[in-house]
Amino acid sequence: MIHEGTLSTLKRFKDEVKEVLSGQECGMAFENYQDMRAGDVIECFNVEEIARSLD
Repeated sequence: MIHEGTLSTLKRFKDEVKEVLSGQECGMAFENYQDMRAGDVIECFNVEEIARSLD
């Protein structure tokens, strides 16, 4: 992993959008990271904190 951060901008053509359908091209920018290169792989995930319980 090179960087873990938040998506700051998602664009479809020149419009800023909230989502892009699978298979469509888009542009992305990430907070505090500008060193994107050809061949980079972007993985998206949610981190969920779950409190322990005594069963």
